[in-house]
Amino acid sequence: MKALPLWIAVPITVVLSLPFGLWLKEWSLPLWAAFVVWAEYFALGAKPAALKLMVPGFISGVIGATFVMIVSLAIGKVANNPTAVTTGDIAWFVGMFIAFIPVIYAMKYMPYTAGPGGLCFFNGISMGLATFFVGIYAGYGGFKMPDGLEYLSPIITSVPAILAGMLGAFLGWFNVAIMTPWSKQTEPASAPAA
Repeated sequence: MKALPLWIAVPITVVLSLPFGLWLKEWSLPLWAAFVVWAEYFALGAKPAALKLMVPGFISGVIGATFVMIVSLAIGKVANNPTAVTTGDIAWFVGMFIAFIPVIYAMKYMPYTAGPGGLCFFNGISMGLATFFVGIYAGYGGFKMPDGLEYLSPIITSVPAILAGMLGAFLGWFNVAIMTPWSKQTEPASAPAA
């Protein structure tokens, strides 16, 4: 079977993703995050092996961003949201500075963040921060943090970030799969050279 050209494969892949952003109501995913991860798949060589870096790196990055935001919000709660310009901004500055130190330091102990895997980790951080700061995922899936525990709300906003990342990883794989001739997909692996 002949492969689909890029100019057909990309629209098919985009249309495949749309229900995840349009039909799931309070469970809809941020498709922009999925598209960023889809592009990451291509940046890492567009091979299934990239998923071994992408998935753990991205999820770890989102978890790291969630930790950083919880620390920042907890500092704000304890310090009564100190303000320079906007309510709680000082807590954000202090919390993010302090909490990012161990998150970034931990990268040296995660085998999937070395080299190109660092892109996946930082992408997870950026998408984790984005789904929180965009403000529309605070009640994702109908969930809300109970009164007094609002500083834990990044846990809720991390869910759509992680799910969108996994969708994006799938979209990257799928896009390449439909562009690969069927005969190439079913060929047995060649024996290693002696």
